[in-house]
Amino acid sequence: MKKIIIPIIIFIIIILVVIIYLLYIFNYIPHKKYTNADFNIETYKSNIDFDNDGIDDQTDVLDGVKNYVARNPKYKSKYYETGYPNDEYGVCTDVVAFGLNNAGYDLMTLVNEDIKNNIDSYNIEVIDKNIDFRRVKNLKIYFERNAISLTTDVSKIEEWQGGDIIIFENHIGVISDSRNKNGVPFVIHHANPFQKYYEEDILETRNDIVGHYRIS
Repeated sequence: MKKIIIPIIIFIIIILVVIIYLLYIFNYIPHKKYTNADFNIETYKSNIDFDNDGIDDQTDVLDGVKNYVARNPKYKSKYYETGYPNDEYGVCTDVVAFGLNNAGYDLMTLVNEDIKNNIDSYNIEVIDKNIDFRRVKNLKIYFERNAISLTTDVSKIEEWQGGDIIIFENHIGVISDSRNKNGVPFVIHHANPFQKYYEEDILETRNDIVGHYRIS
């Protein structure tokens, strides 16, 4: 009887370990958070305060992102006549848009103006102000043209700061001011309806980073 029970127990333990590991990898189990100070990294402050609220742009963007996700928006792709979602739903690009809006930047208008003035760069046949700024491919072009382009090497931890914008092949988010044990920052984003936390430790597991930007 013991010969049968022991292998079963070992099998169950292995399954549990695998499940816990997968839950951790996919951020269903919270990761320990560290700060810039833990790695002797000076927190970046912008020398611009675009909306003149006494808070620099970099901090304003990060604060805006945190305030937005604190509303617990549900993931759903919808078209809005207002451009900006005005209900409880949203997608990944809205995290960035509301963050920038908190610093005084109307991303909808800014992207629309850049598209109209540089239509060939965007490869868009029909311009739609209400949705163009909510498409990752358009934001990649916009930030490449209008923001400071930074490293995509996550090992250069001191070059990543809370409030930076991170773009993947088909996704976008904002860098958090929290870091993992290696000093690599978390990402504040909205990826899918099954995401448990908006702030996740994902950068070291991604191989599709295509852009890292800072507003200027």
